[in-house]
Amino acid sequence: MKKDYIYQQIAQNIIQLIRGGVWKPGDKLPSIRTICQEQGISMNTAKRVYLELENKALIISRPQSGYFVTEAPYRRLPLPTVSKPSGKDSRTLPDQLISKVYGEMDRKGLTLFSIGMPSPELLPVAKLNKCLLQASRELKGSGTAYEPLTGNARLRQVVARRSFMWGGRLAPDDLITTSGGMNAISLCMQALTQPGDTIATESPLYPGILQLAKSMGLRVLELPTHPQTGIDVQALKAVVRQIKLCLLVPGFSTPLGCCMPEEHKKAVVQLLDEHQVPLIEDDLYSDLYFGTSRPVSCKAFDKTGNVLWCSSVSKTLAPGYRVGWVSPGRYKEEILRLKYLHTLSNTAVTQEAVAIFLENGGYDLHLRKLRDTLHTNCIHYTNTITGYFPEGTRISRPQGGLSLWVELQKDIDTAELYEQAIRQKISIAPGRMFTLQKQFDNCMRLSLGLPWSEQLQKKLQQLGRIAGNL
Repeated sequence: MKKDYIYQQIAQNIIQLIRGGVWKPGDKLPSIRTICQEQGISMNTAKRVYLELENKALIISRPQSGYFVTEAPYRRLPLPTVSKPSGKDSRTLPDQLISKVYGEMDRKGLTLFSIGMPSPELLPVAKLNKCLLQASRELKGSGTAYEPLTGNARLRQVVARRSFMWGGRLAPDDLITTSGGMNAISLCMQALTQPGDTIATESPLYPGILQLAKSMGLRVLELPTHPQTGIDVQALKAVVRQIKLCLLVPGFSTPLGCCMPEEHKKAVVQLLDEHQVPLIEDDLYSDLYFGTSRPVSCKAFDKTGNVLWCSSVSKTLAPGYRVGWVSPGRYKEEILRLKYLHTLSNTAVTQEAVAIFLENGGYDLHLRKLRDTLHTNCIHYTNTITGYFPEGTRISRPQGGLSLWVELQKDIDTAELYEQAIRQKISIAPGRMFTLQKQFDNCMRLSLGLPWSEQLQKKLQQLGRIAGNL
């Protein structure tokens, strides 16, 4: 083992002991000197172990007393209930509410719990600026020329190489670049459906996808979804003959943050392939895992080209660059035709800059820092919600991603909570935004992508008090 990572392994061992109940909330941990003796490490390494645990809000230092476990709140609140959509097509989306929430993005002084992306303070802006300069120097015409229809060659090359990390076997020619993840999904949906077709999705689901489906005249069949394991595979099996397309976010979906187990992914890919139903895999969040490794994507189990794998850097690196891609399998020609009609070429400079950043190792270093921050935020949020939100609150336990799903008592309407909170300059995403049906009125999504601070904690406490008053 590399010496630089000894402290991380020891910290992970302690975390497992805490979550396994060996060390309970309030228990005193061994002293730094004892850790040095037992583990055969230096004083500085031992201090890094406890600093790592403090950063994750799992322990607290008490002057003259030592270090104590603080994780109790993380395990106390129950999970949100499994969603139970009606099983019927619905096209009712609260467009006015969605427009209001997203229309507040530029309002000064707001605490944006509502927007599911990393705050600019968490992004490597200075390094990206250098990549932009390098890209403008190296590209033909400083990036003023059109890119090939398939997209930036350098970006497709590096994305193909990185597919090895999640079990993929992609080549550059398997990929088409797009203007962000939603553009990739839109191209796929346009290529594979016609007005009146039925598509199956998880529930709740990102409102942008629901709005897109509604605008295309599609029927949306929302399926029961578990807050930890994702879509109910048996429910999908029961309706597979009725659908033209399936769209899933199997890796740390928004808003639930759930992650489908590998056996579920494999079963879904096989089921849909048998019935010749294409699968659009929205894989935006899988790089934001909190554990030890990135989850395998559905595309890794695709043997026939039936999975259209969509991703981007919009949730991990540069939301405003609008750089995404799709590996459309056997539907490549249809996607290329639509791209030619709608966009022809993407922005050359930003695609080249992202490719440079991904090539030089900066992306993996950034991801490690971002994942650690998001995981720590998740624990801070959970502890604060446990202490300040009303009785009966339920909360998701994401193992990655940017979202925390909070379920309140049935008599609390989060659309009304939004109105009350916005007056206090707090913005949330009410649960009704994430469905076409009459459900999730007592739920909300909170973004983990804000830098944690005492001020942010006070805002979250204030939100809990407002909910309690409702």
